[in-house]
Amino acid sequence: MTNNTISIRQGTIDDAELIARFNINMARETESMALDPEVISNGVKALIQSPDMGFYLVAEANDEIVGSLMVTTEWSDWRNGKFWWIQSVYVIETFRRKGVYNRLYSRVKEMGESAGNICGYRLYVEKENTVAQSTYRKLGMSETCYDMYEEMVADWHYTLKT
Repeated sequence: MTNNTISIRQGTIDDAELIARFNINMARETESMALDPEVISNGVKALIQSPDMGFYLVAEANDEIVGSLMVTTEWSDWRNGKFWWIQSVYVIETFRRKGVYNRLYSRVKEMGESAGNICGYRLYVEKENTVAQSTYRKLGMSETCYDMYEEMVADWHYTLKT
């Protein structure tokens, strides 16, 4: 397979269930988490139906979706521009290390250049995921000086109850 056989397009509502499955697989593989299929399905559909929140891109090869990612925005008052956050990256195992993410990221950057007010691209990655970190570095991204903190709202469930 060559890079030319991979096409990239914006995800649609018809892709929502597959994107949700990709997210379930990604969470299981990278964080050993079991996402609630109903919650993630509704979350994917909500984003697709609300373009102001972001968008999905999907990678296709041989008329099959082989990867996807989500982009959301963050306003930077320091820069008077938007960061595009790349999230929920997933490539099916048989297509990994074959340029799929490279093509997805290239399309994100093309779209960002066309938008005109995108000041940068960000993502977060598991500390142990050195393979992904290497890929991001090769594409020109660098580790930031920031650590990430969060506080979840009580009773906000997104994983399966055990």
